[in-house]
Amino acid sequence: MDRLENTVRPYAWGSTTALPELLGTPPTGEPQAELWMGAHPGAPSRVERATGTVSLLDAVSADPEGELGERTVRAFGPRLPFLLKLLAAASPLSLQVHPDLAQAAEGYADEEERGVPLDAPHRNYKDTNHKPELICALTPFDGLCGFRAADDAAALLDGLDVGGLKPYVDILHARPESDALREVLSAVLTADKDEMAETVAQATAAAERLAEEEPSGTLTAGRIAEYAVYAGIARHYPGDPGVIAAMLLNHVHLRPGEALFLGAGVPHAYLDGLGVEIMANSDNVLRCGLTPKHVDVPELLRIVRFEPTEPAILRPEADSDEEELYETPVDEFRLSRYVLAPGAGSHPLDAGAPQILLCTAGQAVLRDTDNGAELTLDRGGSAFVPAGERVHVSGDGTLFRATVAV
Repeated sequence: MDRLENTVRPYAWGSTTALPELLGTPPTGEPQAELWMGAHPGAPSRVERATGTVSLLDAVSADPEGELGERTVRAFGPRLPFLLKLLAAASPLSLQVHPDLAQAAEGYADEEERGVPLDAPHRNYKDTNHKPELICALTPFDGLCGFRAADDAAALLDGLDVGGLKPYVDILHARPESDALREVLSAVLTADKDEMAETVAQATAAAERLAEEEPSGTLTAGRIAEYAVYAGIARHYPGDPGVIAAMLLNHVHLRPGEALFLGAGVPHAYLDGLGVEIMANSDNVLRCGLTPKHVDVPELLRIVRFEPTEPAILRPEADSDEEELYETPVDEFRLSRYVLAPGAGSHPLDAGAPQILLCTAGQAVLRDTDNGAELTLDRGGSAFVPAGERVHVSGDGTLFRATVAV
């Protein structure tokens, strides 16, 4: 078992207080957006080994099968296939989508053939992998996920009573649903910048007004709350066409312990809150708005799945050993949690694959069943357990377990 030393990423959208409060560190006054746990080259965790402190990336590279196990290496190659994060959002992240495996491979090969540098700001594909992800709320958490039904999107836009939105409303009513969503998103992202900025300003003012209304007729309490969410997004990104694109998506509110899985082709954005996030080890992101970064509209339209969806909120299912699993359809990662109680005994953790363990409340005690060594994780503490090490966990708190599903 190795206690992890992790890096905090100071992205502008991050909270100045949420991560310091969880980690028990003093706030710096600057945003602290993400704490990375894993072997991603961008910010690998560090572990203490016999030769001194090394990055987990270097440790895995030096002995892939020893750290990851033969099954994991056979399935995913000689790298840790997931990245675990603590994510603390105080303002909206960019509206984005991720490719599937085939799209990622095709896009990467195309950009390589065209000689697009890996660090170019207009590069879409940094690797050949897909990037499914799961966010589990530690506090009330808000996000956007998947397209609304076309009629619902039309009703939300129409309720703003903004002239510049009327053509989109007509398309959403007149065309087959998938075609309508594609046409409207494309039109929003390719519109004249000045005209769109004016439309966004008018839509923002209308949303702010409607957010203050009392429920009546078709203006339900739920719709009023949605207008408040979109008005909040617009205040962070004035004039951004992504504000209108965001209105095509479902607003999702997670309570602590609830989670949301985001697969390939599903547009999404996190808005506010603290959560545990796990994802496949990839940097492939195509942006749809709410960002000053590059938006590649033709490639985005190739990747996005224009299918209305009802976001499925995940709640953990407990097994006989009280491991609570968040079920997802991918193999690169598996996220579960233990709610530990004093006197409840210890729980054995399967030793067949690499694991990262994260304590988010109270205290967790890890014990190596082969040599009796113990490691205590306080709130915010994390550890890496190589494949093959048999560990039991006990304590008084909440422990998240990240591993692979092989």
